[in-house]
Amino acid sequence: MELSSSLDSSQFQHTPYYCEENVYLLCKKLCANGTAEADGSDLFVVFISNEKKQIPLWHQKASQRADGVVLWDYHVICVQRKKGGDSPCLVWDLDSSLPFPTPLAPYVSETIQPSFQLFSEYQRFFRIVHAPVFLRCFASDRRHMKDSAGNWIAQPPAYEPIVAEDKTEHNLNEYNEIRAAEVSVNVEPDLINAVYTNKLGVVLSENQLEEFFTQVSS
Repeated sequence: MELSSSLDSSQFQHTPYYCEENVYLLCKKLCANGTAEADGSDLFVVFISNEKKQIPLWHQKASQRADGVVLWDYHVICVQRKKGGDSPCLVWDLDSSLPFPTPLAPYVSETIQPSFQLFSEYQRFFRIVHAPVFLRCFASDRRHMKDSAGNWIAQPPAYEPIVAEDKTEHNLNEYNEIRAAEVSVNVEPDLINAVYTNKLGVVLSENQLEEFFTQVSS
């Protein structure tokens, strides 16, 4: 796949405000159409959030502002680290107005904007989960999208809720609740190895994100 020719994001299932399910289905489609390895071993699911559930991201289609900034409670993207070669890591973000996909470095620069000075409560943390693990373990019955009276806050997808291989029906909160205490001190071999086996992956700060994907081998 040539980076110069972006894919059409409309080819992928997208339900507004259900980014975790959108990425789940995106990973499956990238595996099925040959864009990724058939087993998803070159894909990583990345949850972005913090303890306050307030994370600013730029170039988001949902924004009403010229700079595209949105204050999400959490967001989910897919990062592809292709096997072999020198091709850059790619970010697949169905909610982004940037090219689809976008190489990791410009995505971080444009969407995360690490040079922008933020108050501490807006600091973003990244839970990275290996896609094969995520596709086996993730489940959501969409309870987080209902109000106290049981009404939908946002219309759910038409397809059935995602159930994990072990029949778990809901564990989204385990993925999108991210605390500063979980952040790894250093990107080291043990951390790299852990992402392939831990159900909930590993948690990094924004200044460790690119370093992690530089070191990881799929």
